Amino acid sequence: MAQSRIKLVCKSLWKLYGEGAGSFLPQFKNQEPSTDAIASSGLIAAVRDVNLEVREGEIFVIMGLSGSGKSTLVRCMSRLIEPTAGEILFDGRNLLEASSSEMIAIRRHQMGMVFQHFALLPHLTVLGNVAFPLEVQGIDRGERETRAREVIELVGLFGREEYYPRELSGGQQQRVGIARSLATEPDLWFLDEPFSALDPLIRREMQDEFLRLQQLLKKTIVFITHDFDEAIRLADRIAIMKDGAIDQIGAPEDLVVRPATPYVAEFTRDVLKAKVLSVSSIMTPFEDAPSGESRVGEVHRDQKIADIAGMLRDRDGVLVVTDDAGQPIGQLHRDDIIDVLMEG
Repeated sequence: MAQSRIKLVCKSLWKLYGEGAGSFLPQFKNQEPSTDAIASSGLIAAVRDVNLEVREGEIFVIMGLSGSGKSTLVRCMSRLIEPTAGEILFDGRNLLEASSSEMIAIRRHQMGMVFQHFALLPHLTVLGNVAFPLEVQGIDRGERETRAREVIELVGLFGREEYYPRELSGGQQQRVGIARSLATEPDLWFLDEPFSALDPLIRREMQDEFLRLQQLLKKTIVFITHDFDEAIRLADRIAIMKDGAIDQIGAPEDLVVRPATPYVAEFTRDVLKAKVLSVSSIMTPFEDAPSGESRVGEVHRDQKIADIAGMLRDRDGVLVVTDDAGQPIGQLHRDDIIDVLMEG
């Protein structure tokens, strides 16, 4: 992931609400206005001096409590909401310099969006809903329906092409929403709490489906959630927001083990570390390990402790830790695993 090119960049991005918002920031030149200065001007900072980069092919999760600014930030990225100041670079192009017609074309052809509420058209079938954005693009019926059927099968709804939304479960409706957003083959995919309205079991199923699709499609994804368990399951990296600003960006393990602020520490305090910590973070490198210990299995360095804990439950010995090439790089003891589980 570190070698991937940068797909989306936000630089000093602001969204202020209130009278005089456009003329407020220039008064401060290169200095960030204080919270008191913003409030005394009768303004609300929904997005506050956000700087971030999203790499090609990664799942970048933005999370925070209700009102933290995460949904506003994503809508600014696609200019569904106009930012007050800053830059948004998409494949190197500043979207704030694009005209309204250019942004419509970019959203139609290069961006996919899925929101918490499915917003399916009730008078159209599954096939009609999925093909609808292609119809808007002016693609002829035969081609758009062929492509729509391919995406419908991809999300596991083969055989339900002629069903109407009212005939589908909540999870199936969300699959239609996902298929519709993928039909245009977007370069950048925005998902704003897409599973939060679903029952827990269906939500887990949709997370599995989402990860399966990402393995196949390798999309660049910006995903919003307020659920840290969901975030650590899906994310390559996470940005935690508070009061419109980003407190910390990092891999899930970094946020839990090395929180940069008291807020991030509190936000991640109840996370079970076994779900987050990778094998490599607690292994003993071979050069430091005693020799002659019985080896009872192998695990990859990126596997999570919770996923491999059972391998040493009834066996004495150590697990060999391997790298991407399958070469041994360390070993893991039962006591190492127990320490993490007990801390959780």
